[in-house]
Amino acid sequence: MHYYGLMTRLIRLLLVLLLECVLVAHAQSADNAAAAPTRSALNSELFYEILLGEIKTREGDPGGGYSLVLDAARRTRDARLYQRATDIALRARAGESALLSARAWKQAHPGSRQANEYVLQILVGMNQISETLEPLKQEVALAEPKDRIGVLAGIAHHFSHVPDKKLAATVVERALADYLSSPTLGAAAWATVGRLRLEAGDTDGALEAIGKGLAIDAKALAPTLLAVSMMSPTTPQAEGIVKAQLQAHPTPELRMQYARALVQAKRLDEASAQFRTITTETPDYAQAWAVLGALELQAGRLVLAEQNLLHFLDLAQPPPGTKASAEISRGLVQAYLSLARIAEQGSDFAQAEAWLKRVDNPEDLLNAELRRAAMMAKRGHIEQARQLIRAQREHSPEDARLKIEAEVQLLRDSQQYESAYDVLAQAGATTTRDPDLTYEMAMLAEKIGRYDDMEGLLRELITLKPDYQHAYNALGYSLAQRNLRLSEARQLILHALELAPGDPFISDSLGWVEFRMGNLEHAMQILESAFQAR
Repeated sequence: MHYYGLMTRLIRLLLVLLLECVLVAHAQSADNAAAAPTRSALNSELFYEILLGEIKTREGDPGGGYSLVLDAARRTRDARLYQRATDIALRARAGESALLSARAWKQAHPGSRQANEYVLQILVGMNQISETLEPLKQEVALAEPKDRIGVLAGIAHHFSHVPDKKLAATVVERALADYLSSPTLGAAAWATVGRLRLEAGDTDGALEAIGKGLAIDAKALAPTLLAVSMMSPTTPQAEGIVKAQLQAHPTPELRMQYARALVQAKRLDEASAQFRTITTETPDYAQAWAVLGALELQAGRLVLAEQNLLHFLDLAQPPPGTKASAEISRGLVQAYLSLARIAEQGSDFAQAEAWLKRVDNPEDLLNAELRRAAMMAKRGHIEQARQLIRAQREHSPEDARLKIEAEVQLLRDSQQYESAYDVLAQAGATTTRDPDLTYEMAMLAEKIGRYDDMEGLLRELITLKPDYQHAYNALGYSLAQRNLRLSEARQLILHALELAPGDPFISDSLGWVEFRMGNLEHAMQILESAFQAR
C-alpha cells in the first residue's frame, strides 16, 4: 500500500509539473505583457531537478526542495521558479532563505513589481524596517503612473503590525521624499506620511502632514479622509479640517465618510443630517439612502426607514447581466435584513420571510437564518428557533459567536434567563476569550441571583481586559444596588468614568452610589447632569 501511495503521489506531481512546463514554454515574460514569448530552458536534467525539489518539499524536507528549485530558477532565470522557491521558504518560516530567493528574483527581473513586493513584505515580516527604504521607493516607481495614488494609499498597510511605528514613519517619509512636492502625487504622499505619523502617536505631525497635502491640492480626498479618521474630542482640529473641506469642496464621498464617523461617535442626529444632505445634493448616491434608512430604523421611525431602504433598492439594483460592487452587494443584504425587521415589527411575518429569501449570498445566509429564528421565537416557537440556530453551519469563529449571541438573545427576550446563562456556560471556551460574552454571562448571573458568579466573571473580565469600563461600572452598580461595600463600589465606578469620561450611564451609577451613601444633594446633581447628557 505504501508503494502504490508513493507512486500515486509521484504521478500527480508529474502531471502538475508537466502542465507548468507547458505554461512556462508558451508564457510571455512574467513582468512584461508586451514582451515576445520566451523559449523554455527546460531540459530533462532541469525537469528532474524541479521534480525532485517538489517531492522533497511535499515529503517534509522544505530546505532541500528550496535549494533545488532556487538552483533551477537561477539557471533558467524563470520568475515562476523564483516565486516558487520563495513560497517554499515562507511556508517553512525560513525568513532568511525567503529573502535570499526574493532578492535573487528581483535581481534577475529588476522591473518586476511582484518581486519587489515580495522583498518588501519579507523585510517587514522580519522587522528589518530600515532595509525597506529602497523597496518602498521601487514600490511607487515601478507602478504605472495611473496606479501610483493607490499604491501610496496602500503603503501604510504594510507597517500596520510593526512594533517600532516611529521608525516606520521615518523610513516611509524618506522613501517618499521625491513625491512630497509633486503637484499630482504630493497630497497622497503626505496623507501616507500623516497616517504613519498618527500610528506612531504623533498627532501634531499627522495634522501637519494633512495641512501640507491640502496645500498642494486643496481638493485632494486622501488628506481629508485622514482627518476624518482622527476625529475625537481630543483632536478638534481634525473635525475643523473636515468641515472646512466640506464647505469649500463638498463631495458625496467625503460627506459619507464624515457622516459615518459621526455614527461611530454616536452623534446620530448630526449623522442623519449629513446623510440627508447627500440625498438632497446627490439623490442617486445609493449608499446614503441605505445608511439613512438604517438610522431611521434605529430611531424607531419605521415608515421613513422603509421609504429610504426601498429607494436604495431602486437605485442599487444592477442592470441585467451586470454584477453589483462589493459595497452595493453588502448594502443590499443589510437592506433586506432591515426591511424584514420592519415587516416583523408590523407583525407581517409573510413579508418578512419574503425579504429574507432575497438574501442569496452564502456568506450572509447565517444572518438571514438568525433573523428567521428570531421571528419564530417572537411567535412563541422558542425551541424550534433554538434548533434552527444550532443547525446552521459555521464557516468561521465569528459564525459560532453569532449563533451563541442569537440564542442567548432570544432566551433573554423570552425571560428564560437561566437557560441563557446555561448556553453561555456551555460555550465557556468561547466566553473566556470574548469580553462581550463574558460580560453578558455576568449580567445573566445577576438576573438569576448568582451574585458570586457575577462578581467572579466581572473580576475575571477586568483582569482579561483592564480597559473594559462596563465591567467596573456593572460591578460597582450591583454592589450599590444591594447596598454592599459602597466605598468599593464608588471606586469601581469612578475608574469606569476615567476610562469613559462623561458617559451618562456610568454617571447614573455614580449618582446611585452617592444616594446609597446618603449624599443626597451630590447624588441629585450627578443624576440631573447624566439625564441631560443622555
